[in-house]
Parts: sequence; structure tokens; C-alpha cells
Amino acid sequence: MSFVPGTQQRYLRACMVCSIVQVQQRFIREGCPNCETYLGLQNRPDLVQECTSQVFEGLITLADPSTSWVARWQRLDGYVPGVYAIKVVGQLPEETVQNMEDAGGRYIPRDGTVHDDDA
Repeated sequence: MSFVPGTQQRYLRACMVCSIVQVQQRFIREGCPNCETYLGLQNRPDLVQECTSQVFEGLITLADPSTSWVARWQRLDGYVPGVYAIKVVGQLPEETVQNMEDAGGRYIPRDGTVHDDDA
């Protein structure tokens, strides 16, 4: 994630699948760098609204998710370097969850509703 000026911070959104934080326009322009295969957000403002949230708590900056204990703790290992939310409020639409699972992915809510022993 590149620098976000203070005037643009209100446009920050977090992906409900991987919790990466970007401005809304970047999600629309480039999609999600971790979940694009499953979500297909690029050039789809409607899906960006459904699959990302403006309501999130805490931020983690990961330079090397493959070696970070914080990345493992937050289930972010294997994702691209960037800024991630600790908790993302919201639920993916059921159809999106089903499509993701049909494509071989696994949805673990980032809002704290699934505990470690459930995942």
C-alpha cells in the first residue's frame, strides 16, 4: 500500500477475505492482490462494495508475510506485503462464499466470529 493522504483515508476499505487495506479506487482498478482469483473485484464497483468493508479495527504492516509470526497469528502468511486490518466487520454474501469454496478457496471471517479451534 502506498502513502494515503489524509483526505483519502475515508476511502480506505478492507477485504473481507484477506483483510488487506486499500483505497476503494485501487480495489476497483486492480482488484484484491490476494483474492482476485476468487472475488473478481477488478472493474466491479458493486462487488467491491459487497466484498470489502469500511469498518475495520487496527492495522498491521507486513513487509515479509512469509517469515512474520504476526502474519501467521493473523492467518496472513502467504499473502502479499502490505497493510492489513486486524479485524474486518462484515460478512461476504453467501453466493460469494459458495463461489469461493467451489473454486477451492476457504472463507474464514475476519470479524472474529470464527475462533482458532474452528478454523
